Amino acid sequence: MPIKKYKPTTNGRRNMSTLINSEITHKLPEKSLLIKKVKTGGRNNQGKITVRHIGGGAKRKYRIIDFKRNKFDIPGRVVTIEYDPNRNANIALINYKDGEKRYIIAPKDLKVNMIVQSGENADIQIGNALPLANIPVGSTIHNIEIRPKAGAALCRSAGSSAQILGREGKYVMIRLQSGETRKILGTCMATIGEVGNEDFELVKIGKAGRKRHMGIRPTNRGSVMNPNDHPHGGGEGKAPVGRKSPMTPWGKPALGYKTRNKKKASSKLIVSRRKK
Repeated sequence: MPIKKYKPTTNGRRNMSTLINSEITHKLPEKSLLIKKVKTGGRNNQGKITVRHIGGGAKRKYRIIDFKRNKFDIPGRVVTIEYDPNRNANIALINYKDGEKRYIIAPKDLKVNMIVQSGENADIQIGNALPLANIPVGSTIHNIEIRPKAGAALCRSAGSSAQILGREGKYVMIRLQSGETRKILGTCMATIGEVGNEDFELVKIGKAGRKRHMGIRPTNRGSVMNPNDHPHGGGEGKAPVGRKSPMTPWGKPALGYKTRNKKKASSKLIVSRRKK
């Protein structure tokens, strides 16, 4: 998919680019798979801001995505490839032989009228979902479950994928794009291929207003705040941090400080950590 660059007719247009999404075949979503999405403005049930820099933005409806792929041994035909405002990957509408419709994350090179299937006996082809134990070593996969029947948790964003390296008993060894190598139970489901829309990372937002349309509010640096608002604040002119390490607004170390729990159960399944 090519990137469209704009002429600098205004300051906002300068260096702006958008994605010409030639994969998309249909504009209107399937109504039966839509639910309303309520905006929170980053606030919890007490009205307090718990996530900063969220608010406004264009109204969206949520598309229900089938991350479990638990419709076994029933073939489905790809009806449309659609845009999803809630994620950077495209989605595909699947019409199954029994009449049910579901959305899945659209893999690269998935085309309309292709047949997809899930289950232990499915073929090794793009868009098919199988247990990890049934996928050949060296295959490229995405939409990977961490726990059986819990739904896909890994490799769901545009252009992401993982590779199967081998098997150890009931576990399958996979390498993620971050460089991390980890073991996952062979009964967990994964989908063949890599996620499409890989050029998404090349898009340049170009202007602040486009970020506001996405529901993202401005972010202030701590060094321009007062001392009562941020540990980096205060001082005359451009003052340095003045501490051993940078801090979050709440005084916790930031930028490189490890926050992972050493006693986390899944740590024993990580063979090698991601590259620094």
